[in-house]
This record gives sequence, structure tokens and C-alpha cells, in this order.
Amino acid sequence: MKPNYLLIVALSLFMIAGLSSCKSKKKVSAKSEIGDIIEELPCENKGQSDKNYFRASAMSTSADLSLAKEKALLQAKQRLVTLINSNTKSVTDRYVNEREIGDASEFEQKFENMTREVADETINNIVVICEKASVMDNGKYHGFVAIEVHRDDVLKGIDDRISNNDRLQLDYDKKKFQEIFEEEMEEMAEERGY
Repeated sequence: MKPNYLLIVALSLFMIAGLSSCKSKKKVSAKSEIGDIIEELPCENKGQSDKNYFRASAMSTSADLSLAKEKALLQAKQRLVTLINSNTKSVTDRYVNEREIGDASEFEQKFENMTREVADETINNIVVICEKASVMDNGKYHGFVAIEVHRDDVLKGIDDRISNNDRLQLDYDKKKFQEIFEEEMEEMAEERGY
């Protein structure tokens, strides 16, 4: 009877050791009161702008996979438009300050309105550079996306709009504007470490 007892103890220890090694290998940075904290989001690194591209990334959650992806794309587009508007606002401010323009405030207002329209139109030229999805334990989906648009598309849009506006064309020096635009793109890239 003693050999059976030892066999049962040995088998029990073997099973306990085997079960403890089957624990989940899920990698998470840290736990917090609000849930698991994710160290790095898919597509986030690819959504960083540099001197040649405006880029944005986003993540969204939904019970439907295609809706999660669609919502992420919409959010990324909104971020991209905001980035383009912010950049062209800086360029416009510098351009107006460096040039003597008759009614600078009128020029600036018209130019800003035009660049908003260009940013909205530029979204038609975006390229999806990263798209991923994941499913959570509760069955909901995460959609991840990163998009980009080349700076030349933005500049071309501005040039095309100005060529159709006689008033703006009077105070527009294409070469000077492009020079300031490129400087702003370089600064943006440096700030992000590119």
C-alpha cells in the first residue's frame, strides 16, 4: 500500500507543476485601476510625421470588426487634417510676418480658410500605411490604423487654390512660401526625432 501512496503523491506533484507552467503568457506592461496598460499600440510608430509626410494613427473599439477599423480610419483622418491645418497656420503666420502685405489680416484669414479646404481635400490622397486588428476577451475588436499624405500633395493643393484666387495671387510668392513650408516640415521632424 505504501508504493501506491508514493505514486499518488508523485503524480499529484507532477500535475501541479504541469498546470502552473500552462499559465497565460500574455504580455502587459503594468496593471492599473483602469485595466491593463498597453506598452505600445500597433501602427502608432508608423503614424509619426517626418519632413516628407504628414502622418497620423488611431485606434478604435467596436463589437463589429469592420466598424472598429472604419472608426479608427475616421479618427486618423481627423488627426491628419488637424496636423496639416496646424502646420500650414504656422507657415502662413511666418510668411505674413516676413513679407510686407497690404492688408495682412485679410490675407491671413483668406489663406487660412483656403488651407483648411486644401487639408480637407488632401484626405482624398491618403495612403493607409498600417492596418491591424485584435479581438479582446469580451469579443470586442480593436482596429488600428496609420495613414499618410505626402507634403507635395498639400503644397500642390495650396498652389492650385491660389492660382484660382486673384486676390491671394497678388501677395503670394510661391518660392518663399515653399521655403518656409519646408523649414516647418524639418522642425516637425526634428521635434519627433526624425
